[in-house]
Amino acid sequence: MAVKIETKSGLTVCYVEGEIDINTSPDIKKSFDKLITKKTPKIIINLSKVTYVDSSGLATLVEILKNMKSYGGRMRLTNLSPKIKSLFEITKLEKLFEIMADENEAISTFV
Repeated sequence: MAVKIETKSGLTVCYVEGEIDINTSPDIKKSFDKLITKKTPKIIINLSKVTYVDSSGLATLVEILKNMKSYGGRMRLTNLSPKIKSLFEITKLEKLFEIMADENEAISTFV
């Protein structure tokens, strides 16, 4: 699991790679805690290279979103595989998260 952070068009874009599960969730949380501490206003999380998400991974993403909303921040998820997108639909989390088809759409509509 790896999280690579870049700035594009003034937005913070995070590329998560690998699995988001009980083993990797604490590391992912630490990566995003740094951004949340800085009160990063807008974060895009690109999940194109995420192969698996379990319930603890979903809980971690919900916690990151909740922490961002506490200071008025916004987060978008992009490039979900069909399998991961259906997981968000089954759990009804697609209503909680802003999910965009791809990174360009997330960037262009975020301003």
